[in-house]
Formats: sequence, C-alpha cells, structure tokens
Amino acid sequence: MTVVAPTRGQWRLPTALIALAFVPVVAGAARITQLAAGAQTADNTRFFAAPVPVVVHIISITVYSILAPFQFAGGFRRRRPGWHRAAGRLLVPSGLAVALSGLWMTFGYDMPYDSGLLAAFRLVFGSAMAASIVLGFAAVRRRDIARHRAWMIRGYAIGMGAGTQFFTHLPWILIVGVPVGDTKALLMLAGWLINVAVAEWVIRTRLPAPRRAAPAGPLVASPADR
Repeated sequence: MTVVAPTRGQWRLPTALIALAFVPVVAGAARITQLAAGAQTADNTRFFAAPVPVVVHIISITVYSILAPFQFAGGFRRRRPGWHRAAGRLLVPSGLAVALSGLWMTFGYDMPYDSGLLAAFRLVFGSAMAASIVLGFAAVRRRDIARHRAWMIRGYAIGMGAGTQFFTHLPWILIVGVPVGDTKALLMLAGWLINVAVAEWVIRTRLPAPRRAAPAGPLVASPADR
C-alpha cells in the first residue's frame, strides 16, 4: 500500500478560509473583552442589558470558523475520517448556534444604525443557514454524502458572510464613511450573495452529482413480466 504524504497545496484553502474569518473573530474577541471588563459605551449598552445571545454568537462563530475550514482539506479528511466525523459533531451544533443566536439578536436587540431591510436580510440568511445545516445533517444520516457536502458548503458560505462583508464595506468606509441604514443592508447583502455564488459554483463544478433515487417499480407485474 502506498502512503501519500500530505502536501502544502491541500492546506491553502483552509488557511485562506481561516484568514477570511480573522476580522470577525478578532472583533468578537474584542466584544467579549468589553463585556468582561465592564467597558460600557453608548454603542454596546444593548449587549450589557442582554449579553447571552451575543456571547453565544461570538463563541459559536469562533468555533465554527476555525474548525470548519479543515473539513475542506481533502487529503486530511481522507487520512483521518474519525477526526472529520468528530469535528462534524461539534460543527453542527456550533453552526446552528450561530444561525439561531443571530436571529435572536435580530429580534432581541435595538440596532440604532440598522434598517428594517437589514433585519429582513438577517432573517432570510439566518434561517437559510440553519436549514442548510439541518438538511446536511439529515443527508449524512441517509449516507447521501454528495448532498451532505452540498448543504454543509451552503451553510458555511452563509455563516462566513461577515468575513466577506468586511471587504464589501471597506471601500465605502474609505471613500464615504461608515454606512448606515439601507446602504449598510445592501453592502451586507453583497457579502452574503458573493459567498452563496461561490458556494453554488463549487457545488456544481467540484462535487459529484447527488445520486438519484431509483424509480419505484410497479406494484403488480404486467402480463409481459409474467
């Protein structure tokens, strides 16, 4: 049996994905530090009044954004299938916690610089992330690996929206200033749509097609079959 040594190339994608999450993870760590230190400002008063959803969101997205990229290292996944399954058991609840705590914050916090349009976008994409993870989990329980991968990629793409939104916001911030209202909503939408488009491209060009269910046979044999 030939053992294939790991190559540097297989780690490029996980490394890039972890780098994409760097800014949101650092921002989340800063928010947790503020809460722990009692550094209350006009901008974060709502988090001090109800810290549970934001703390759950930050911890779960940190776990999700650091662990999930390693699931895309094909060679590592094939050499250590036990690790892949164990990480998946942690990623499913972490991903659901990200989505559901995001919805919790959307409805539970007063966001003075956000618009109703952004709340609607968060409702759509948060629900879509949770649904994708549930469908991915259901698929792997059926041993439908192709659909499992496709749905998990979709859920991950939505969850990493904050990383891409940093880049959609950056030019506007540098040229105009901090976006608010519907402008902020549309810039965030752009980040989600970019991620979803990339995910669908990967699913359609890089993954095997999901297997089709076999057609049901006739309940009663025809005369020609007898």
